[in-house]
Amino acid sequence: MHKLIYNVLLVAFSLAFFNACKTDDNTIYTVTPIAPVAVAKSNSMKLYVHYMPWFETKASNGGTWGSHWKMSRCNPDSIDASGRRNIASHYYPLIGPYASSDPDLIEYHLLLMKYSGIDGLLIDWYGSYNVYDTYKLTRNSNAIIDACKKVGLEFAIIYEDRTIPNVMLNTGNKDTVELAVADMAFIMNSYMKRSNYIKINNAPLLGVFGPDFINKPTQWTDILSVYAQKPHFMIPYGEHVAGNNYNYFYPKAGAQNTNSVYMWPWGAWWANDNTTDKNDHGNDITRTKRVWDYLKTNNIDVFAGAWPGFHSYYNQGDGRDSLFYIDYRKGELWNDMLNLAKERNAQHLQLITWNDFGEGTMIEPTVEFGYSYLNSLQTFAGTSTSTTDLEKIYELYNLRKEFRNDAEKQAKLSQAFYYFASMQSQKAIELVNQVK
Repeated sequence: MHKLIYNVLLVAFSLAFFNACKTDDNTIYTVTPIAPVAVAKSNSMKLYVHYMPWFETKASNGGTWGSHWKMSRCNPDSIDASGRRNIASHYYPLIGPYASSDPDLIEYHLLLMKYSGIDGLLIDWYGSYNVYDTYKLTRNSNAIIDACKKVGLEFAIIYEDRTIPNVMLNTGNKDTVELAVADMAFIMNSYMKRSNYIKINNAPLLGVFGPDFINKPTQWTDILSVYAQKPHFMIPYGEHVAGNNYNYFYPKAGAQNTNSVYMWPWGAWWANDNTTDKNDHGNDITRTKRVWDYLKTNNIDVFAGAWPGFHSYYNQGDGRDSLFYIDYRKGELWNDMLNLAKERNAQHLQLITWNDFGEGTMIEPTVEFGYSYLNSLQTFAGTSTSTTDLEKIYELYNLRKEFRNDAEKQAKLSQAFYYFASMQSQKAIELVNQVK
């Protein structure tokens, strides 16, 4: 009797699957995976984008919006007349607020990056411990990392040592170095062994944002000793610089282990041409040049950076200091930053950032800026890709959502993804148009 029921259910399932996946000529649409192909670029500079994996929606976060969409004062459930949710940002993502772990979102982001000439992601990473929301950040990061290889992108880790105090509080372990060493071991075993992990001069790239908590050089010497092969270790240049005093541009913490110092927007403010107005950024590109010159003069390797502007939502979002403002200059600052890296013959350029909406440094498509930052990047990288490609990737994302329960159309969209990843965009666009 059980066998009869099993057979009946099996037949029913098979028929349902067949009907859902068959095409108009009654044949089943079969997805054929295709290996990714690198985008052709005339500019050999490696382009890496700083990526935030910290966004959560109600669906991904147990029924509540994540803090990076709402801070403490916004309600994304509130929708205005234009259909936009009330999020903690001056700018609105073209697809609306999203969950970083959403596979459709990851597909959309990575394909847009590829077709903009980006070579890889520098992922903001908060450690391996299960404290507060860190496990969600690791989950999101792993989902993104797993997808990178399918698209043909590289990745590396930017470590946030500011998580360590929370780990100490929750575990009772007060040994800062021991806790950080465990994170380093996790990075080494889970990420650096992958074939698409970014390498600089044959050494795996490892950045730290700060150091924010671990601030003794000897600590970093002990922490990095876990690596059999020393990584290419980089830290950002310092902050709180008054006038032309550059003494703190090269942080003491970790400095003796550092291979490169990377650019970040804060330094262009504190190298402030003797002005005390933190919102006076008419000469932001000039200040960035001064930082660069200081580092090179002191024989410090510069890992170049470019950002479109800075307009944080901290004060409106939860009453914090909004820090400073950097004028976008209608996209001119972004182009100036890219051209500066080219003028200085940078080998690697960090794009800051893909999606930090809270600070307004995002270059992913938004309602306000459209595809403009990615269009400039296509030109800078010297790709043959176009705005049409970016628009069709956007359509692919929307169709994923619209036909989420249609197995046949999802199969065609999956094939379109493989065509996009293998740089067969015309075939991909044909399938996208068919599904429409």
